[in-house]
Amino acid sequence: MTDRERRQPHSRPNAALRAQLNEDQLMTLRELERFGWELRFVRRRPFQDLVPIVVDGDRKSFSILKSDGTLEDNPDIKLRA
Repeated sequence: MTDRERRQPHSRPNAALRAQLNEDQLMTLRELERFGWELRFVRRRPFQDLVPIVVDGDRKSFSILKSDGTLEDNPDIKLRA
């Protein structure tokens, strides 16, 4: 049996992801992008706020971009590898 990864990277256009952010989040994201960070995806949970996930340029760490534009550096969420 082959142990090949079947999930494909979800390639949504960056503009579609950015459209889900508020102005505070967009300002923080622009600053982060200057240092190589990028918006990877936006987790949508039923009846809860959106959870934008940003990753550093080396893809070694991630943070949550909170609604007030601040970062949550040690989020208590699990991401698939």
